[in-house]
Amino acid sequence: MLSKALSAFSRKKMSTVDTAWLRMDSDGNLMMIVGVSMLSKPVSPDELKHALQSRFMVYSRFRSRVVSDVSGSWWQEQEVDLDDHVIHTALADPAKNKSNKPALQHLVGKLSQQRLDPDKPLWQMHLVDNCVGEDGKLRQALIIRIHHCIADGVALVGVFMSMFDTRPDAPDHQPTARAAAAAEESPWEQIMLPVTAASLKAIDLSSTMFMKSLGVLGELDKIPAQLTNLADTAGQLAIDAVKLTTMEEDSPTRLKGKPNGKKHVSWSEPLPLSEVKAIGKAFGCSINDVLMASVAGALRSYLRVKGDAVAHDCDVRVMVPVNLRKASRQQKLGNAFGLVPLVLPVGLEDPVARLYEVRHRMNELKGSYTALVAMSVLGVLGATPKQVQTEIQNYFARKATAVMSNVPGPQTPLFIAGSQLDQCMFWVPQSGDIGIGVSILSYNGGVQFGIVTDDALVQDPDNIIKRFAPEFEKLVMMALMGDWE
Repeated sequence: MLSKALSAFSRKKMSTVDTAWLRMDSDGNLMMIVGVSMLSKPVSPDELKHALQSRFMVYSRFRSRVVSDVSGSWWQEQEVDLDDHVIHTALADPAKNKSNKPALQHLVGKLSQQRLDPDKPLWQMHLVDNCVGEDGKLRQALIIRIHHCIADGVALVGVFMSMFDTRPDAPDHQPTARAAAAAEESPWEQIMLPVTAASLKAIDLSSTMFMKSLGVLGELDKIPAQLTNLADTAGQLAIDAVKLTTMEEDSPTRLKGKPNGKKHVSWSEPLPLSEVKAIGKAFGCSINDVLMASVAGALRSYLRVKGDAVAHDCDVRVMVPVNLRKASRQQKLGNAFGLVPLVLPVGLEDPVARLYEVRHRMNELKGSYTALVAMSVLGVLGATPKQVQTEIQNYFARKATAVMSNVPGPQTPLFIAGSQLDQCMFWVPQSGDIGIGVSILSYNGGVQFGIVTDDALVQDPDNIIKRFAPEFEKLVMMALMGDWE
């Protein structure tokens, strides 16, 4: 009976890249993108469901559960009961004007370690009442959990933001059927079309050559000679493939280790985006350079407070997702990004020297094909046996300490059912034995830092989060003093 009922709905083959993310779930790390949004006033479950029905559910992936067989995995549409996906709860009544943010953070951490129901579409939202922020204001929180196989962080932030309006009294609207269909086209094709045939040959997605290169693990003389004989783009692809597959492990710190699956989260109050821009301009650096340097400084400060010796050459590698989609007003679902390894100079004490070193390392990554190579690895892994995928992804995970995302959001206020979105934060999942995730998200003139940590490595993420703003303030002070010249 079930098979007959499901046959009335469409079934679509899952891409190998999305399949790779589907199979990455482990006891230590679940492949969920987790978000927290703070609403200025309560929204009822019915109002949220209405927004979901009109703007979220038009995308078939949010109406589809995942089914797998010997031929792979599929998106199988089915009837969706939004009562299964929208949970209304509340924190204990807070003391007057006293923040209960730690209780909310505890709830988010708890949900981050709970698997989504595999018999239903892989997403869920929790409306949480009685949330008092550090400013003493009473708000409602919306916790979002969506499996990474549905889409990457950039796509999901875009789809999530589409549920909101630019004014509190905006009329109902929903994406057209054509727009919804376009959003679900394979982003892989958009990425690969501009790449030449020679470039594809260099990474050889369809054969075992690239997989063999992954097994070299430092024996560069065994890389097939034809990789280095291709010119221009193909040659750069080969170089970046070698760099990616033979990179050494970063410095051993207390931030590396075997995760146990229990998660802790924390997030900051927003920094003014205008100030971050001004400091970047003063030092001749990008906004991203300034934010990454602040992350490096915060990690350094945390390690030293814990009593760890931080050598001058201490480096912490973070895997940074890079969006590979063409610029478009229509957000594409699916996974269309590559992970780029950025090595943070945590050992440098001087904040300005640290900023310039971050800029130097970021510039080295610009113009490379590392992100494309990394996504190609995922495409290959998604077509291999799961054991092979696990072994190779764990190999890459050992080379890094954290995953860090930086997603730009809208710079004007958004509203849902008349309630303003005050703050918004998302975390991308960590794979393998990586136990730290750092998130940077800009919205409505502010920039927020968030962190998720595994209990086996860091049990006090607030102790890291509180160090981001002071590290940024050091750059502000140096800029005002003029010593940076």
